[in-house]
Amino acid sequence: MKLLGNSLQGINPIQKRLLYRCCILSITLYGYQLWFYNNAPLSYPMKILGKKQRRATIWVLGAFKILPTEGIKAIVGLIPIKFHLQKLASRSQLRFLTLSTSHLIRILVDNPSNLPNKHIPHSINMLTNCQRAIIKGYLINSNNKRYEIFLLFSLLYPKLLPGSRIVDNFPEQFSFNLGSKKNNKLCFQQLDEMVLQSSSSLSMAIIITDASIKNNIATSILYIHLVDHPLIKTVHHALFVTSTEAELFAIRYGINQACNKENMSKIIIITNSIHTARKIFDNKSHPYQIHTMAILNELYCFFTTSQENSIEFWEYPSHLNWRLYHAVDKDLKSFNPSPTYSCKISWDYCKKIDSNNTINQWKMTFQASDGKGRHFLKLVNDNLKDIKPSYTKGGP
Repeated sequence: MKLLGNSLQGINPIQKRLLYRCCILSITLYGYQLWFYNNAPLSYPMKILGKKQRRATIWVLGAFKILPTEGIKAIVGLIPIKFHLQKLASRSQLRFLTLSTSHLIRILVDNPSNLPNKHIPHSINMLTNCQRAIIKGYLINSNNKRYEIFLLFSLLYPKLLPGSRIVDNFPEQFSFNLGSKKNNKLCFQQLDEMVLQSSSSLSMAIIITDASIKNNIATSILYIHLVDHPLIKTVHHALFVTSTEAELFAIRYGINQACNKENMSKIIIITNSIHTARKIFDNKSHPYQIHTMAILNELYCFFTTSQENSIEFWEYPSHLNWRLYHAVDKDLKSFNPSPTYSCKISWDYCKKIDSNNTINQWKMTFQASDGKGRHFLKLVNDNLKDIKPSYTKGGP
């Protein structure tokens, strides 16, 4: 590593940090699930990994060896190795849920009542509470984790197999129209022309969707505009889900309502989250498949009815103040829901919240610790508040 640069020459600190995180750290922590789990003795490996991370931090920053470890880690933007392993382990414990139900790990972890062969002698669920307390390991932690979330994956869904996909059979009956981020006037003009055209057609529906999260409660809202019909407004609330899931559910509900209307030949979805709409036709495994499966079923029947039937997805940049979208956004902000009961959380939300908890734990530990050194200067932002250490952007 010393050949690549030092404090005077070579690659810059940002490149050094990227090299460490992408290459060195991934090689060092290969197979960490075998020894990093609950109640495992970690003092010796943590000591060795801490020394390696300190050497890498000094190399990235080009600092003196006498400087305190926590301070220079915060400046470089490297989370302590213990917290980094906690984040990786919490995410890794969710990965087995993306496997097929016939996979060996799923057979060992899943409830035997959900399997064709209900007698699985080596299943973790066959253990008693006393045996669970004695046994340590990665699968035990993963089994405990799965009870917190509800599953959204379906790897072998027929509509996702090659030859049966909508992308293969109906490539001309759906399209995406990206909004112009540089030319606001052109974007307004395109949307107004599209609405004017639909106002003269009885077989066209315009669906405007939006979603937001407040107090860990996701709110999705959609307006359905139909000629000679009153405006249809629908609002849904969900606890412990991401905004992407809420947006996708709104699209799912809007397509379902439009497809059930008689003589419907064209559906237009207007959203400020076009990347969410693209996941409908994504054939890869992702944590939103429960919604995409329902949408694909509706679209398959809709496209099969007539070759003239089509659906268009229009992107609306959120910073614009278009009249129809402004009404949806105003209604969305007017809701202030409060949770009424506890429930399971989604896979994607669990992944996000575990990562955020680890980062927040590091920030709190850093602020309260004296390991950063007595002469560590606190940086302030424009509002004269202390800048907390950052992990994603490479330091304060």
